Amino acid sequence: MGTRAVRAAGTALVKARAKLRHRAGPLAVLAGLGVFAALLPTGWAYADTARYRHTPESVPETPVALVLGAGIANGEPSPLLARRLDLAAELYRRGKVKVLLVSGDNRTKQYDEPTTMRDYLIRAGIPADRIVRDFAGLDTWDSCVRAKQIFGVTRATVVTQRFHLPRAVALCRAAGIDAYGVGDQSMGGGRTDATINGYLREPLAMLKAVGSVTIKPGPKIGGAPEPGVHTALAVPEPRH
Repeated sequence: MGTRAVRAAGTALVKARAKLRHRAGPLAVLAGLGVFAALLPTGWAYADTARYRHTPESVPETPVALVLGAGIANGEPSPLLARRLDLAAELYRRGKVKVLLVSGDNRTKQYDEPTTMRDYLIRAGIPADRIVRDFAGLDTWDSCVRAKQIFGVTRATVVTQRFHLPRAVALCRAAGIDAYGVGDQSMGGGRTDATINGYLREPLAMLKAVGSVTIKPGPKIGGAPEPGVHTALAVPEPRH
């Protein structure tokens, strides 16, 4: 390659770099704004629900624990769901709640999340008449709005993981429930990867949650009011 060609190639490279630097500025700004917009709802949920998120020791007493589903496999709760159920059982034993409303997916006969949750709690020593199943808790918003509209819950403690707790409490309060929340850390014991993935997914999930808070849609599966929670609350407290 001749000297002239080399100089021409060098000049073209310099111009290309200059154009790239010129465009990189606006692109970086746009990327930063995109990240900010994605994280803003998460920041709002953390700030807005801070006073309602507690430990099992400090959470106020409420009539109902709303236990949100988190997947089952081979008839057993997933590792994350098992921790939610353990936490709900602890709240019951502490006298923090009286009834456990287990809300999950049962769109097919082969996948019955609420019954799996109930059976796990019974094995943990929770009386069966203190457990109520919601078979159409297809996502967090549906679980919250069905608890209010179908089961008549007005005050509850939401039980989930810590990474999910700000969104869950915010959605339940938007659904009209005087909601508090307790979350399990869920690090270690084979749950670390799922927990980290949960934290990574939350910003996108919060974008969807903002739509639910704004529009307040009805549940995907509605129905007539169900008396299960009120019936369970009317059962006399067991004597110890």
